[in-house]
Amino acid sequence: MPPSKPAELTPYHYHQEQEEVNYVVLPFYILPESFRRRKQRRCRLISAAAFLLLLSLSLYSLWPSEPYLNLSRLRLHRIHIHTVPSISVDVALNLTVNVRNVDLFSIDYNSIVVSIGYRGKQLGLVTSDRGYVRPRGSSYVNATLELEGVEVLSDVILLLEDLARGSIAFDTVTEFHGKLGFFFFDVTLKVD
Repeated sequence: MPPSKPAELTPYHYHQEQEEVNYVVLPFYILPESFRRRKQRRCRLISAAAFLLLLSLSLYSLWPSEPYLNLSRLRLHRIHIHTVPSISVDVALNLTVNVRNVDLFSIDYNSIVVSIGYRGKQLGLVTSDRGYVRPRGSSYVNATLELEGVEVLSDVILLLEDLARGSIAFDTVTEFHGKLGFFFFDVTLKVD
């Protein structure tokens, strides 16, 4: 057999099919001046509204309000009726006044004055000592009111009826004198 010729190698070219890619080139678009002004105006308006809302909320929460005063307990300690030389009554009452602070400030009060009346007539008053109420807290103040020689000649029948029922309806008016403390500031406060 005759010797065979080696096979000739032909180079193989790998052809990748290329996809056509199209690009769209747009020019730089500048917003019209009127549109930019409207957008800036809208941003300023929203910023101003947000500022006013935050300012009003902070003023509302920081504005001092009156403390709530409540005569939480009034107990009759002693009563004595005099008939000579005129009809009069000696009364001793134990009072407990609740002072409730709803602010974010502390309250340092000089005095709490409780005035007691019966059937529209003032009988007497009692003044408490100094005290302190922490922010968003409450405090109880105890005091004893002694009314001596109160003439109730015009109301004797009504007073005896109240005594027979077991309860006497007294009118009370409470006054508060003190200061609100917030950081380094003290604001004078009077509540009637």
